[in-house]
Amino acid sequence: MPEKSLPTLATELWELVRNYVKQQLVEPVKGIGRFVGFGLLGGLLLGTGLVLLAVGLLRALQTETGEHLQGNWSWVPYLVVLVAAGAVLGLLVSRMGKRTDAPR
Repeated sequence: MPEKSLPTLATELWELVRNYVKQQLVEPVKGIGRFVGFGLLGGLLLGTGLVLLAVGLLRALQTETGEHLQGNWSWVPYLVVLVAAGAVLGLLVSRMGKRTDAPR
């Protein structure tokens, strides 16, 4: 078997490393790009919807309670919305990272 020259070995090594990086890094990243995009879009839409619901709840509490939550009690609707938003946020955080399709 003939000995290969140093430039030939360096070229083969470079091609091997380049092909390995393509196979193990670039192609999988391209594959998950769509899922990351859908996840970001879903998070943005969910966040926007939750903010709009919180503002709607606040407005409903301010207008539909009449004179009961006026004056010194005007802070109560804000507290109710803050507690509700905290509960939703806590539920979402508790569900993060849990897979429903994972085998047990």
